[in-house]
Amino acid sequence: MPGPKADRLQSLANERGILRTSEVEEEGIPRQYLSRLVDRGELVRIGRGLYRRPDHEVTVHHSLAVTAKRVPKGTVCLLSALQFHDLTTQNPLDVWLAIGHKDREPSVDAVSLRIVRMSGEARTEGIEEYKIEGVSVPIYEPAKTVADCFKYRSRVGLDVALEALRDFHEQNGSTDALWRYADLCRVQSVIRPYMEAVTS
Repeated sequence: MPGPKADRLQSLANERGILRTSEVEEEGIPRQYLSRLVDRGELVRIGRGLYRRPDHEVTVHHSLAVTAKRVPKGTVCLLSALQFHDLTTQNPLDVWLAIGHKDREPSVDAVSLRIVRMSGEARTEGIEEYKIEGVSVPIYEPAKTVADCFKYRSRVGLDVALEALRDFHEQNGSTDALWRYADLCRVQSVIRPYMEAVTS
């Protein structure tokens, strides 16, 4: 099936790493071109509406890239953000994802999600964009992630929050930034004694 649309589809797959069906249609390429390229072995379907080239380099953070493509309004948080920033020995099987309180609960057939609902500045502050496999992935920065772990300690475990705090300190993370996010997340009183212990 040679032709300009097939060539453009291949170029899109190269540019974006992981393709959504909607992105292909926005480029004026009928979706049946996707299935034809899959049949020819020139694309691989990795989940509902998601495709990549067979020679696409899959990294250890592949699930984050897939999640960002399927849930563009979500932000990688808590255990998944800790793992990305090397602030934990945990190896979460799920992708932890923050969404707004009124957002519809997403589902990604290629990835198991753990949804956390946040609101206000606690939802919107501290987001950094990282390129993973050609996909822009929003992830909470380290200081915000540590503060979140104390806020959601009943879900992640206090031991995980304490390990993250120690690792953050050993990586020379900014205490000022951590304190600001602790205030934002309303956990200053919770985190204060632990911060004093690791910095003393």
